[in-house]
Amino acid sequence: MIPPLPPAKMSTQDCETPPTLHDALRLKAHRLGFDLCRVAPAHLPPEIGERLREWVQSGAQGGMDWMADTLERRADPQALWSEARSVILLGVNYGPESDPLEVLVQPKSGAISVYARHRDYHDLIKGRLKELAAFLLKRAGQGEAKVFVDTAPVMEKPLAQLAGLGWQGKHTNLVSRDFGSWLFLGAIFTTLDLTPDAPEKDHCGNCRACLDICPTQAFPEPNRLDARRCISYLTIEHKGPIPHEFRSAIGNRIYGCDDCLAVCPWNKFAQTTREMKLVARADLNSPSLAMLSRLDDAAFRAFFAGSPIKRIGRTRFLRNVLIAIGNSGVPSLGLEVLRHLDDPAPLIRGAAIWALWRLEPVRAQAQAWLALKQEADPDVREEWARVMDGRQSPPTAL
Repeated sequence: MIPPLPPAKMSTQDCETPPTLHDALRLKAHRLGFDLCRVAPAHLPPEIGERLREWVQSGAQGGMDWMADTLERRADPQALWSEARSVILLGVNYGPESDPLEVLVQPKSGAISVYARHRDYHDLIKGRLKELAAFLLKRAGQGEAKVFVDTAPVMEKPLAQLAGLGWQGKHTNLVSRDFGSWLFLGAIFTTLDLTPDAPEKDHCGNCRACLDICPTQAFPEPNRLDARRCISYLTIEHKGPIPHEFRSAIGNRIYGCDDCLAVCPWNKFAQTTREMKLVARADLNSPSLAMLSRLDDAAFRAFFAGSPIKRIGRTRFLRNVLIAIGNSGVPSLGLEVLRHLDDPAPLIRGAAIWALWRLEPVRAQAQAWLALKQEADPDVREEWARVMDGRQSPPTAL
């Protein structure tokens, strides 16, 4: 929390503070690197919370147990902080320099979501939010504030729509008329009663581009996501083996998925980020799957230092890389797979078995009987059993 300031004495001139404060806040936000700054009241319409409860009750959040644990605080900003009166929503444009879908046709390379190709945005934005909050309280001469960047139970997207930054598209993500799909969001909760901005209207119309492009059909209907089918969830949040029904559709996506974001027609107004720290690292635009598969734990941590990818750890990341190798149709990558058949992590061994079957089914079947006898982990045994009786996905066409 930003330390509170004592109430200031009011004068006749201070009656003009609200608009002056609002304008000063936006100017300071822009100077700090924020591209959008708007204000919303610290409450959400009841139907937002009701939809969230229904979604959680359906189990569509998958293994993200914290969604249920924090549901009540997430549904109502004042349940998170009862003294909050206003929420300042900030947007930072992270628009890419090129089409992020181009890498999907490069079978020897891995596709990493645009948001993870550079420095972790949490680290970048939080410090600036704190500086902006301190400026706000000093300028107002009173009040308290708390800052949040995707690490607390805050429904940033509905609040952002309420503040006028954009609207939630049919893919449930925020869409901006100025920046398309590429906005990081941050929030400042404050006890100050600020004049709210006008909310944004939905401008999607009859467009279904984001729904129709989804490789795993993760949208059962517009404005509703089933995380259990979402490639971003499967490759980032999901901790176990990736379900067989989705492995082929994942293609070479090794961390997240940008398909529904990148296809949005509003991206014609998008701009490349002006924040140099959010410009993609060249070595993360289309990294070699072979190189990534060779990373041991120390190398993984060093290569992804400062990146959000580091958060999921080498085991889950290598699982993703091996699935991508299995989808590559490149026989020479089978050599990279073989070294992981006896990896200490069952999650990696299981993914390696699937990848070997896809690239070299004869070799996989030749090894299956003996490997099955020696394997103790039930998930890995199931992968070998699938190889033996042909229940694995069909080998990649070479």
